[in-house]
Amino acid sequence: MATTLPTRNILGVTIHALSQRQVLDYLAETALKQGRQQVVATANAEMVMLAKEDAAFGALLAAADLVVPDGAGVVWAARHQGNPVPERVPGVDLTQALLAYASKNGKKVFFFGAAPGVAEEAARRACKRFPGLVVAGTRDGYFSAADSPRIVAMINESGADLLFVALGVPKQEQWIQANRAALAPRVVMGVGGTLDVMAGRVKRAPVWMQRTSLEWLYRLLCQPSRFIRMLALPRFAMAVLFDKKR
Repeated sequence: MATTLPTRNILGVTIHALSQRQVLDYLAETALKQGRQQVVATANAEMVMLAKEDAAFGALLAAADLVVPDGAGVVWAARHQGNPVPERVPGVDLTQALLAYASKNGKKVFFFGAAPGVAEEAARRACKRFPGLVVAGTRDGYFSAADSPRIVAMINESGADLLFVALGVPKQEQWIQANRAALAPRVVMGVGGTLDVMAGRVKRAPVWMQRTSLEWLYRLLCQPSRFIRMLALPRFAMAVLFDKKR
């Protein structure tokens, strides 16, 4: 992990205090120009709590080269501690910025994960949105451990420069770290449900809800099954308050 980048410590998790533009510039220079592989994780409150309670997952986040402040809760926590981050960097928005860069600079991308057909539809829509984008390949997220070597070979043979892994937390982080040494793409990023959004399977919150940090509420209203997972949010807030008081 680069030591020169500004960081914040949120409940023991190192978050890089960079704007989306800064993240994009850093990846373009270090990974896509210098060829130094960069693994990117997008951290929200739920992931920080999981890292706090599960040392193995905490180690996965610590092993990433960049951990960006995806969730509004992480942004709030940094501000509450008196060390704010420049802005929230949602994984779905960072993905679009990287795709725009790839389309303009001749970089190839690979979409791996989600249900059958989702990656293909996300790729089709991405190519329409970003003229010139080269999608080197796609692969759904249904596989066994024995399939991983073949998937890695497929990705490497495609010539992809950027790999977007949409397997959900923590599976995507586990898969990335288990295979990163064998992966050829220079940017490897866990993107959760981003391919579902890109494919039109899941709608994002209205812009006003995104800007007012209420995107989590929109997701809960659209997917009530997320309720149990959302219980991590009040626990996260209490942990941050307690940590500051301590």
